[in-house]
Amino acid sequence: MASTFTLNIVSPEGNILKEDVEFVVLPGGAGELGILPNHAPLIAGLDVGVARITSNGTVKRVAVAGGFVEVADNSATILADTAELSEAIDLQRAIAAKERATKRLSSQTSEIDVKRAEFALRKALARISASENKK
Repeated sequence: MASTFTLNIVSPEGNILKEDVEFVVLPGGAGELGILPNHAPLIAGLDVGVARITSNGTVKRVAVAGGFVEVADNSATILADTAELSEAIDLQRAIAAKERATKRLSSQTSEIDVKRAEFALRKALARISASENKK
């Protein structure tokens, strides 16, 4: 059996996931961040994207949007602004959110909040990506 560590994913909605895993790849602020068992202590910010979690040889995907990861004592805790397991994502709703954000960005009115629309688009794309890779 491969070496493992405990992964906890928590969002304002509650506990999303808690299990022993072999490997995690997270969307960090400066690129992807890989975590293996016995990783050195670390605190890092998270970006919008898809976390890939390897457990028992299978990969789960979680759409995350911001937050932090703390690694210490052979465990990692993700405190995410939002987090959704791929199987919990409503793909049609995510596609509709992408279309709304794209439409807002393409309209050249000064009434839109560009940063907010860009964030909504990135979040929708992450949800779509996580959902399309369901096993």
